[in-house]
Amino acid sequence: MSIFRIQPHGRLQEWVAEEKGYFKEEGLEYEFKTSYFGTAQPTVASADQAPDEVKRGAFETMEAEDRACEISSACHWAVNMAAHGEHGRMWGHAYSVTPGGLWAAPDSGIKKPEDLANVEVAVGYHSGSHFSTLQALEPFLPKDQIKLQFVGGPIERLQLVLDHRVPAANVFGTPSYVLEQQGFHKVVDTSFMIGFLIHGDATDQQLWAYFNALQRAQREIDVAKELYQHYLLDELPEKYHGMVDARQCGTGERMVFEPYTRETFDRTHRWMTEWGMFPEDQVGHASYDDVVAV
Repeated sequence: MSIFRIQPHGRLQEWVAEEKGYFKEEGLEYEFKTSYFGTAQPTVASADQAPDEVKRGAFETMEAEDRACEISSACHWAVNMAAHGEHGRMWGHAYSVTPGGLWAAPDSGIKKPEDLANVEVAVGYHSGSHFSTLQALEPFLPKDQIKLQFVGGPIERLQLVLDHRVPAANVFGTPSYVLEQQGFHKVVDTSFMIGFLIHGDATDQQLWAYFNALQRAQREIDVAKELYQHYLLDELPEKYHGMVDARQCGTGERMVFEPYTRETFDRTHRWMTEWGMFPEDQVGHASYDDVVAV
């Protein structure tokens, strides 16, 4: 059986499973690929010019044919669309939920969601911050008053907010704890579901071993989170370590061992197509039975 390559997603569970030996106890031969949060460096310099537009995100990464791992994660919208387009299979037995929000500086004058009418919110293209911003603002604003600015990944958005170079941004996971402890204001919560995309020839035995280990890790985190919150710093570039005390943070992304149902699969895809988020050549039409591992 080949090595099961794992791409962590900025959460605690993989690191706890590694520390406690859960993967090995489940019989999984594995290796970690680089975690995005752990190595990403902001590509935005502190300056007065507007941030560059970045029209590539989680979906485009999963759409690429060359995958370096057997399992990866992204927002469930992007994973859903990637599975519909047969760029991999979606795991149907679990998902996770990451804390997030739309953040603004305390002196920005942006105090409530309605204050974001016609204000460009910095997000990542075709990524969780993109979709969750639309979902979070739908109850407050007409569609034509919701404006987005595509500026790159979570670390880029973190830096742009810290530099006061964007009026508001969607930042989730560990970077959001940095903003919270630096005194920034969460205008509205954008917590959202994370899905899992299966690549290559991953076997059912490998997949169940991986998720069983994550379930054990989640239980351990629930019992004694203070033993493991230090791993949150490993998911941030070192320059931010002095801005956040892990002991004051939450536990970030939480695993949920419930099914990603057919109804959720179809409903999510329908919502994205109704918003017109993807051009027709990226909109897949595969069925739940064909592309969800259940």
